[in-house]
Amino acid sequence: MPPLVPPTSILVTGPSRSGKSEWAEHLAPQLSESIIYIATGQENPDDADWQARIDRHRQRRPEHWQTLSVSQNLTATLASLAPSVCVLVDSLGGWVANCLDLSDAEWQSLQREFLQCWVNCPFSIILVAEETGWGVIPAYPLGRLFRDRLGSLSRQVGGQCQRVYLVTGGYALALSQWGERLPPENRKFS
Repeated sequence: MPPLVPPTSILVTGPSRSGKSEWAEHLAPQLSESIIYIATGQENPDDADWQARIDRHRQRRPEHWQTLSVSQNLTATLASLAPSVCVLVDSLGGWVANCLDLSDAEWQSLQREFLQCWVNCPFSIILVAEETGWGVIPAYPLGRLFRDRLGSLSRQVGGQCQRVYLVTGGYALALSQWGERLPPENRKFS
């Protein structure tokens, strides 16, 4: 694969505990020495397992990386950043989860704003997204809403990225090299 040339947009996707965040962290220094890590997972001191996951991510990151915690204002955060950085968003699933209380219309508007901002970013960006749709359809409405929103967002992002990786089984597979890009969603065929 040719070397990464900034500004570059990359989507890294995969199942839980696959190493997708680690792969994204491996790619980031190839794009810039100045890295901003956007963490979308919200602290929860009442959940020891969740806090341990957050701590593992923190311990892996170099100290010179700047970390920003973002819940719903991902678009505004991206719009405020300088062009000479590499931004690593970990993860889109966390951002979607933080926005589940939004109505469909509010979510569609927020998603459109994010996508417009993201495609115009003057810096390299790596987005991490969880693969949630490979298993059983959730039996509860909030689970289905999360899965559907994240799946749709990941498809839209992946369709615009220069590189897309699937991390699973100890490998990062370059989907953008081996696969063919799907037509955009909601495309009408005659």
